[in-house]
Amino acid sequence: MQTSDIAALINRVAMGDRAAFSLLYKETSPRVFAICLRILRDRTDAEEALQEIYIKIWQRAKSFAIGAGAPSTWLSAIARNHAIDIIRARKPVADDLDQAYEIADDTIATPEQQTLMADEGRRIDRCLLELEPSHSKAVRSAYVDGLSYAELADELQVPLNTVRTWLRRSLLKLRECMQR
Repeated sequence: MQTSDIAALINRVAMGDRAAFSLLYKETSPRVFAICLRILRDRTDAEEALQEIYIKIWQRAKSFAIGAGAPSTWLSAIARNHAIDIIRARKPVADDLDQAYEIADDTIATPEQQTLMADEGRRIDRCLLELEPSHSKAVRSAYVDGLSYAELADELQVPLNTVRTWLRRSLLKLRECMQR
């Protein structure tokens, strides 16, 4: 099926067309399922995720903008993000989450791009060293380990608003450091 045909189906789904939704599912679910299976590595989890993803597609079809990108990219992003959210809910170690991003990200194809990302990661690590140790730990726990603000406040034994302040200020400092 052509990209324009899939875009047209998504637009019909946005108007509540159940027949279009059924056809969209039939045409795109194999690819979406493959993304889920590659990330989740469990057929049952991937099947459950697929159903949840198509509920999101039904609900979010109105937000699809034809000029913003290819419909397959939009569908893949929803699938990828949902599968990664499932992994985060399991509280994986950071390496597992990084590996899921690598598996799911079809845009990282060349060694040059991988080298650039590794360099970027080293820059982030250097900038994290410039933060106070407790703030650096808070940033890593929130954005790498996926802890919620409440979980982080419990772990660090500080008030919730303190965690929010640390993270906001730390992200500003990181942005500043990364722009140098």
